[in-house]
Amino acid sequence: MDVLIHLFVALHIIGIASLLGGFLTQMKAMGEGTARFSPAMLHGALTMLITGAVLVGLNQADDQTVNNIKIGVKLALLVVILGLVYVKRDDEKVDKGLFGLVGLLTTANIFIAVLWT
Repeated sequence: MDVLIHLFVALHIIGIASLLGGFLTQMKAMGEGTARFSPAMLHGALTMLITGAVLVGLNQADDQTVNNIKIGVKLALLVVILGLVYVKRDDEKVDKGLFGLVGLLTTANIFIAVLWT
């Protein structure tokens, strides 16, 4: 079971890397007002959602404690991120505020995952 959990943790990290990497590559364009959500950002967020749900299930099946409040907060942030990226994915350019919000929420999600114990 540990190998399976570690595999999904790795996939979860790949998802967050895709989402945050897509944001970081658009930082210059955001300053110019021409940033847009890349498909990698959408796929990264979806990967995080699926692997996160699987991780919760695997940890509960392995009789490990799961902090449901932490998971709920992370899920709420991810749903907002997914909603923004999904709705605006075809726009030629995205408002700086919305684009910055996605970066902020993504970073907050990372800090919650690492620091909330």
